[in-house]
Amino acid sequence: MSSPGPGLNLAQLDAVNHLGGPSLVLAGAGSGKTRVITHKIGRLIQAGLAADRIAAITFTNKAAAEMRERAGHLVGRDARKVLICTFHALGVRLLREDGQVLGLKPQFSILDTDDITSLLKDCGGTTDANTARAWQWTISSWKGEGMTAADALKRAKDENERVAATIMARYEERLTAYQSVDFDDLIRLPLKLLGEHAEVREKWQKKLGHVLVDEYQDTNATQYELLKLLVGERARFTAVGDDDQSIYGWRGATLDNLKKLPIDFPQLRVIKLEQNYRSTSAILRAANNVIGPNPKLFPKTLWSDLGEGEPVRVVDADNEEHEAERAVARIQSLRANSQYKEWRDFAILYRANHMARSFEQALRRAQIPYKVSGGQSFFDKAEIRDLCAWLRLITNNNDDPAFLRSATTPKRGIGHTTLGQLGTFATQYKLSLFEALFSHSLPSAVNSRAITALHEFGRQVNDLEYRARHTIGHEAALAFLLQWLKDIGYEQHLYDSEENEKIAAARWTNVMDFIDWVAGRCGGKMEDDGAGLQVETERKSLLEVVQTIALISTLSDREQDQNVVTLSTLHASKGLEWPHVMLVGVNEGLLPFKTDDADSDLSAELLALRVQEERRLMYVGITRAQRTLAVSWLKRRKKGRESVPGTPSRFIKEMALDQATVKEDPREKLRALRAEFAQRAAAAPKPEAM
Repeated sequence: MSSPGPGLNLAQLDAVNHLGGPSLVLAGAGSGKTRVITHKIGRLIQAGLAADRIAAITFTNKAAAEMRERAGHLVGRDARKVLICTFHALGVRLLREDGQVLGLKPQFSILDTDDITSLLKDCGGTTDANTARAWQWTISSWKGEGMTAADALKRAKDENERVAATIMARYEERLTAYQSVDFDDLIRLPLKLLGEHAEVREKWQKKLGHVLVDEYQDTNATQYELLKLLVGERARFTAVGDDDQSIYGWRGATLDNLKKLPIDFPQLRVIKLEQNYRSTSAILRAANNVIGPNPKLFPKTLWSDLGEGEPVRVVDADNEEHEAERAVARIQSLRANSQYKEWRDFAILYRANHMARSFEQALRRAQIPYKVSGGQSFFDKAEIRDLCAWLRLITNNNDDPAFLRSATTPKRGIGHTTLGQLGTFATQYKLSLFEALFSHSLPSAVNSRAITALHEFGRQVNDLEYRARHTIGHEAALAFLLQWLKDIGYEQHLYDSEENEKIAAARWTNVMDFIDWVAGRCGGKMEDDGAGLQVETERKSLLEVVQTIALISTLSDREQDQNVVTLSTLHASKGLEWPHVMLVGVNEGLLPFKTDDADSDLSAELLALRVQEERRLMYVGITRAQRTLAVSWLKRRKKGRESVPGTPSRFIKEMALDQATVKEDPREKLRALRAEFAQRAAAAPKPEAM
């Protein structure tokens, strides 16, 4: 194992070597937070903590995969034993192992968005998907705050919230009956599990000797409570985050979690990472100026020794089309006159998805390849949802939403009337739809012809479950899955349901990609273990793989980096970087974003908080740039069907680009830091043994 330390600056070393108690690492943009986390994993192992007693938690599967890969290069095969996963994947693990005390079977199902919408439509007695999605958003927000349906009903402010709370109660009953959970439950239920069952809590506190949390500023209230229960009184954890990059308030993330840390853990060590390894001084000065007006929990100032660099450019455009043309011209000019010749070196960032259209059109006219980040997930495609429903059903026969989709796709003579009769019967006898199939009393509710079709479907599912349990390894899984598609006639179903054969063929290609990918996860391949040795990956049964199907991230996350210009929302750009960035549509009303009707109802305090989050969003956009940054605004912009005068965003003025600034000498900064850390090291106690 490489020694954790070489190549780290003084602040990073301080963060890596603090092992004896809780720490908050304030990692500014581009300051090497992933490097700190992976080196700290190595330092903990070096200090004697078993690798399987370390957990590193982040927010996306992509970030977890990157962390796992980098840890492997640093600590070798021990990295395989470290629990590196998302909060939700950790929740799945807790519930699979110990959820029985909450009445959950280990093979519970995880509902996707479509399933939840269908379930809520049924619970609320509506056919309107938008109404169901509004309920879903409200219920998700309540669950994120740790509220039950009873809590929500007590706190309901109006009739709409009272209706949503009543529907939430019915929805929770259905989830329990179907042995299913939604994504919010993957945090809420583990919290309940650890909070109410001391023996389970003690088991996990003993099991996890140190917990590292990445992107800590993005945690919500329930995730913070879950962290506290996992670490217990020993409080061996490292929270890594940046309050200046907290941009997910709309989905429940709260800066209150940063405020609470020093209160809940008085022994907390706060370590600031302020040296930026990404951007030039000119870009960082603009970023520091923009974020300056926001109130500070832990003040910090980013600095860089990469040199002054090109000044940040502000560009005005007549309208959206002119702005897009100027962005394309800038890309072509920079490619011709700099060392950055690849299309992947360029990104166009904007506040909202609808703003991409004019840039797509301009890039196509110029024959410049591009991708729109945050497009439709591979797993959101109808054909992939169809197959996932089948796979979910064979792992959990009580998964009624999966049953309904599988039984009707492809069609097999089981109609909506039959399913309605089966559903009424199942509800009466408190059975899942699959259990009801084989009830001796079913003929009293369903005619004999329909029962024959239902029994045939049930036997097929049982056969698939048995064979999947005994199908191990990549080749066996691939053969099984291909035969399954043939047996259910799925290819023919696609061609029958599409008038355009090219569309059907494209959908079938997606199916083949999915099958290859699922089979590949069954293992049995030779891979480098991170220490130069070729080892065979763990072989899994197909059943084990499909049990986690609802948590699998999109295939696009695993695609190799394409040589294309990136178009992305500011939210989706977080964590990424490019040599050249164009931040577009920086107008009042767009950034900061303002919806006149909704904003008029907000108090002055809430409006101020919203502007602060929008300012952090601007800060995130600026700090994606490594070498050059251009910020553009519109003299006239579209608003609905009208064209209205545009005003440059207040954030452009806040960048203070025309302000004479005394440039800090990085050498002086380094000398001051060395003196500070030498003094701290002399006074610090030695870390206790793991």
